[in-house]
Amino acid sequence: MRRFAWLLSGLMLVTLFVVGCGKKSNVDTGQLQSSFKSADSATQSDVNKAVASIKDGNYSQALSQLQAIAKKAKLTPEQQQAIKDVIARVQQQMTAMAAGAQKSASDLQKSLPK
Repeated sequence: MRRFAWLLSGLMLVTLFVVGCGKKSNVDTGQLQSSFKSADSATQSDVNKAVASIKDGNYSQALSQLQAIAKKAKLTPEQQQAIKDVIARVQQQMTAMAAGAQKSASDLQKSLPK
């Protein structure tokens, strides 16, 4: 039972470490921001919130915000493409983070005595 508690504690620490270290965003939002400079103020506000979520490393929130923006009918082709590109990069970042957490957990499990 103690071994299980140690395993669970270690797994939680590794997960927190990976998530905490993943706060620095590798997603470039420059094109997204520049394509929405001429948008109405409400849309610009939505884009700024999504960019802030990306920079904070809150990718799930950013993804839902970007998807909501993408559903707006008044987007230009450039804005639509910028949204698609950033959504794809956010999804790639989320996948990379999940793979890193899974590898760390697997390595920890292998290092525990049997």
